[in-house]
Amino acid sequence: MTQPIIIAHRGASGLRPEHTLAAYQLGIDQGADFIEPDLVLTKDGHLVCRHENEIGGTTDVSARPEFADRKKVQVIDGERHEGWFTEDFTLAEIKTLRCKERLPQLRPGNMAYDGQFEVPTFEEVLQLAKEQSARIGRTIGVYPETKHPTWFEGLGLSFDAPLLALIQRYGLDAPDAPIFIQSFEVTNLKRLRTKTKAPLVQLMAKDGGPFDLEKAGVSYASMATAAGLKEIATYANGVGPEKVLILPRDGANRTLNPTSFVQDAHAAGLVVHPWTFRAENYFLAEDYRKGQTTDPTYLAQHGDLIAETQAFMAAGVDGVFSDFPGIAFAARASR
Repeated sequence: MTQPIIIAHRGASGLRPEHTLAAYQLGIDQGADFIEPDLVLTKDGHLVCRHENEIGGTTDVSARPEFADRKKVQVIDGERHEGWFTEDFTLAEIKTLRCKERLPQLRPGNMAYDGQFEVPTFEEVLQLAKEQSARIGRTIGVYPETKHPTWFEGLGLSFDAPLLALIQRYGLDAPDAPIFIQSFEVTNLKRLRTKTKAPLVQLMAKDGGPFDLEKAGVSYASMATAAGLKEIATYANGVGPEKVLILPRDGANRTLNPTSFVQDAHAAGLVVHPWTFRAENYFLAEDYRKGQTTDPTYLAQHGDLIAETQAFMAAGVDGVFSDFPGIAFAARASR
């Protein structure tokens, strides 16, 4: 049986500010098979790596007086956001910003790196993966996510052309290439299926549904059924479910028995890469938490992520998205 792949989620983002070349490099050094950049677009159509197009929480833009007048409120995919948005900046302007830790309350150690790193472009991540693959003698894959494609298309900015141009330039437009292109939406994946041979992954959460199919009443819950997974297999190669779709939790945050999700997905011919494996107690089920609940730092303390990761590997997943790829590597090695 093939070993589950380890995907460095936004890099080793538990240990460095997310979506920085330093975080991706550390993920590679810790044994990740893939590094995962979330992609958004600049005003001039370049792909850059940020968790969201709102960058007030992940860069120092709020401290830059020259950009103060670009702060705004927008409703994106039905949710209100206030801040600074990549689509209002050129790549040259984005490159003047410096990254900062997104979760300072849970990851105070990462704040030591605030202000040190630029926002990378997707091409810089592809170049890093290529260089490091040659350096260490094993293939490092990339796992890009297209963020809010419907929103960007409404602005006249599409992921397709810049994404596909880079994939072709780096020799990744093939069914067996070390790449997965992922999205929470459906329409863009179906469109990409007609334009690229690269593997595609349908992301899904426990609640809600894909924004582009909201008016059609499509939910992730319906997509997670055996019939829904068969439909996904008509345009995608895998699924990236929120992990509670595989190992649910009860009202007391304790892990329940596995659902049939993995078996149903495999029966449809899909690989399964759940998200997200994080070491902090805040994110873990009660089964894996450690420490004293009376300690004010309890939620930021690390629990037993190795045990949680191994439970999912035992359930048959084909890979894991982890903020701590070194821990995921240890979990896989010690099964």
